Amino acid sequence: MARPLILITNDDGIDSPGLTAVVGVLDSLGELLIVAPRVQQTSMGRARSQQEDRDGRLFAREIIIGDKKWPAYAANATPALTVDHALQELATRRVDLAISGINYGENVGTCVTVSGTIGAALEAAEHHIPAIAASLELPSSDYQEYVPGIDFSAAAFFVRFFAERMLGKQLPQDVDLLKIDVPEAATEETPWAVTRQDRFAYYRPTMPERDPFDGAGKFKHLPQKGGFSAEGSDAHSLAQGIVSVTPMSLDMTSRTELDGVAEWLRE
Repeated sequence: MARPLILITNDDGIDSPGLTAVVGVLDSLGELLIVAPRVQQTSMGRARSQQEDRDGRLFAREIIIGDKKWPAYAANATPALTVDHALQELATRRVDLAISGINYGENVGTCVTVSGTIGAALEAAEHHIPAIAASLELPSSDYQEYVPGIDFSAAAFFVRFFAERMLGKQLPQDVDLLKIDVPEAATEETPWAVTRQDRFAYYRPTMPERDPFDGAGKFKHLPQKGGFSAEGSDAHSLAQGIVSVTPMSLDMTSRTELDGVAEWLRE
């Protein structure tokens, strides 16, 4: 009987230590298909842009841990299109589970539509593949670089923990993926909780500094550590040092009563 085929991807790029950490813990669970963007693609959401620097070229690479090597591919593509290249060009059979991450930096609150980590998981989910989007809280706001000294071991433990429970099981109704956010100081003994996505704007843009006016004016988005708007949410869970597990759906329709909205519109 064939081992489960597990797609491992991310938005931080093929050289991310967070991706390598996932490879190390999932190897015994199944056959690994490792395909990630060639360069950093943070905050791309589910973008399908195919401009010059995202022309879809694929490059053979290797993931190396100690004396073990795994074949891998780097794609000149957004996280979402990287998943499409993996599924349509590189997979030799149906993928059983997709893992996106482990991301440098937490993905909680209203940033979920911005995150390339979540975007890649959503792309897999659209192909009816159960998916996990995993992120690790950082001690700083420098989530677009490979911050040295980050320990991904606890986050990798939880990725495997939930991956084992998803393999071979049908997802609950209206659940297409699990978003996992692991606190910075987490250990394997850290408790976890199923949470809702917070409406809190966790990452706030800073005012660009530009001189002259037509000079570069890039935003920085700084996390609001400890901020949340509701108990039981992903941001609240992270603030309490608890691993947040948020079930997410491709159906972004408001859960309000539709008849009530129609009546409101007619008033």
